[in-house]
Amino acid sequence: MKRLLILEDGSIFKGRGFGAANDATGEVVFSTGMTGYQESITDQSYNGQMLIFTYPLIGNTGINREDYESIDPTTKAVIVKEFARVPSNWRSQMSLDEFLKIKKIPGIAGVDTRKLTRIIRQHGTMRGMIIDAEDDLKHAFDQLKATVLPVNQVAQVSTNRSYVSPGEGKNVVVVDFGLKHSILNELNKRNCHVTVLPYNTTAETILSLNPDGVMLTNGPGDPTSIPAVLTMIQVIQERLPVFGICLGHQLIALANGARTFKMKFGHRGFNHPVKEIATGRIDFTSQNHGYAVDANSIDKEKLLITHIELNDGTVEGVKHRYHPVFSAQYHPDAAPGPHDAAHLFDQFMELMDAWKETNKNA
Repeated sequence: MKRLLILEDGSIFKGRGFGAANDATGEVVFSTGMTGYQESITDQSYNGQMLIFTYPLIGNTGINREDYESIDPTTKAVIVKEFARVPSNWRSQMSLDEFLKIKKIPGIAGVDTRKLTRIIRQHGTMRGMIIDAEDDLKHAFDQLKATVLPVNQVAQVSTNRSYVSPGEGKNVVVVDFGLKHSILNELNKRNCHVTVLPYNTTAETILSLNPDGVMLTNGPGDPTSIPAVLTMIQVIQERLPVFGICLGHQLIALANGARTFKMKFGHRGFNHPVKEIATGRIDFTSQNHGYAVDANSIDKEKLLITHIELNDGTVEGVKHRYHPVFSAQYHPDAAPGPHDAAHLFDQFMELMDAWKETNKNA
């Protein structure tokens, strides 16, 4: 099935369709990861986006039950140079093509992904559309130009109802902005009793559960689209230890007076070097974000920048000077990617212990 990928700058890429046969429109972004395509496609931070894989061959290990980051992914489309029609791996349960058909996600293969990525790097992320080769191009471009990207994407991917992942250790509330299952896995490894709550849960509800700490998860879109969350953070950070990841990191910064900005093409991949300023330690990290915290907007009386990205110097972590709050722009849970930064979950455990001890003696 001959298909086309068109971009709002007028670029046209010819390819072959696979996965679902429907058309798709979304923001075109790229990931530099060499593997981990299942975790990436099912990462809800890709909500509304058409995902380019820069690695030339995708799908050779198939799809398995262990590597879902969400059950119902909202990635708009998958764009590859080549996909494996016949996967080969002992865990594989189906091919990438079969998976995308089930999840109603269209794919396009045979695209010059190197050229496409260079366009995105030069001009920034832009809207794109996958159509049939026989479709009216002028009409398709008119539709693409009229497309309005969604605003509050978090509401589309957050859980609608609370649920519990039981454990016998620390009582942790996880506020779901589009969480990856790997975050829950890391908390479960540490025997935490986890209660997952919708993104619009109030501070009063969180405090009523008497948690030892609160996790603010990753999620899609512009962090300024959910301003009510900032009020919740401002209340709980004075009462409880808080750890924010990705979107959670940006929301902590906004709640403490900083600003965020849309990046030219974002950080998406598993090879981003991050430096811890205090120690000089460098971790290679998994990242997926299109917004970042403006370093110049940070109130140094409230927040301390703890980590920076070595390629472009953007803010990768902060901590509060007076409250038990810290954050990471990257994914210490990895999945996929290196596990260099998994120690941040241990840091969260230690912070909760220290906070409990301090309040016991107060």
